[in-house]
Amino acid sequence: MKEKRTEISELGEFGLIDHLNENIKLRHPSTIKGVGDDAAILDKGDFVQVISTDLLLEGVHFDMSYTPLQHLGFKAVAVNVSDIAAMNAIPKQITVSVGLSNRFSVEAVDALYAGVNAAAEHYNVDIIGGDTTSSRAGLVISITVLGEVEKGKEVLRSGAKDKDIICATGDLGGALMGLQVLEREKEVFMADPKMQPQLEKYAYVTGRQLRPDARMDIIHELRDLNVVPTSMIDISDGLASELFHICKQSGVGVRIYEDKLPIDKQTYDSAVEFGLDPITCVLNGGEDYELLFTIKQEDFDKLEKHPDVHFIGHVTKSEEGKLMVTKSQTAVELKAQGWKHF
Repeated sequence: MKEKRTEISELGEFGLIDHLNENIKLRHPSTIKGVGDDAAILDKGDFVQVISTDLLLEGVHFDMSYTPLQHLGFKAVAVNVSDIAAMNAIPKQITVSVGLSNRFSVEAVDALYAGVNAAAEHYNVDIIGGDTTSSRAGLVISITVLGEVEKGKEVLRSGAKDKDIICATGDLGGALMGLQVLEREKEVFMADPKMQPQLEKYAYVTGRQLRPDARMDIIHELRDLNVVPTSMIDISDGLASELFHICKQSGVGVRIYEDKLPIDKQTYDSAVEFGLDPITCVLNGGEDYELLFTIKQEDFDKLEKHPDVHFIGHVTKSEEGKLMVTKSQTAVELKAQGWKHF
């Protein structure tokens, strides 16, 4: 009898996670939340500890032909801190583990760690350990971050309610367009090594790809304004995909508005140049590491004048679906086409 074989691509990343989680049992009352959010939550008495980990693989998550090692070190920390921000928590400590192939010199490792140390200073976190090992498959970086938040102030993906306002920070789609530019310039260089990369006019979008910054500034400002979001997630796989996560976990629908979606002019112009629809880039471009969150109606006045928080729609009842109202006032069904890991 032939053994059954199911391809991972049939399940996809989130289907695989759900499949693996079916057999996970929580055994300790101190584990408040395990898998299923941006970070796990542990009971520590007066506060809760949040823990998240991310793995970055050469050839999958980054390309060494155009990624400076110092930027990569910073980004590896930032993407983890972003998960802690999405829980409304403050990062405190990180562990750093790396797998190194023999093509890396001590000086190269120093450059990588210069970026890690710069991020540790930027986010005010302590590096408390990790692991190093040899790798036959290029550079591997795994970072775990530990954070804290006052008990009751932690924010999950599951708290959105009907009529809550949907907010997004910063602008979206830039990291995707930065990747498009970098990949194009790499192809030009590979075809003719005498050709120098033309990146000057794309500085913003390439920076969004190579050195993203977790929005801890927003978390501190929300605290100062006494605003606790009802739900929150970081935008790592694309706006539409993250909205779907909130809808699934909260049991709600959403209605967002095309003319409210935040996009930078360089992102817009680059998308047009590449023959891409700018709004599709905003909805489905990953790696922006902005924050998507929902707030109660009564908190609107506190954030109304914030220059970097955009009100893009509102939460609806689940049966109303997941919709985007276009500039022509037509309601269309949202599609999540975020980055596929498998």
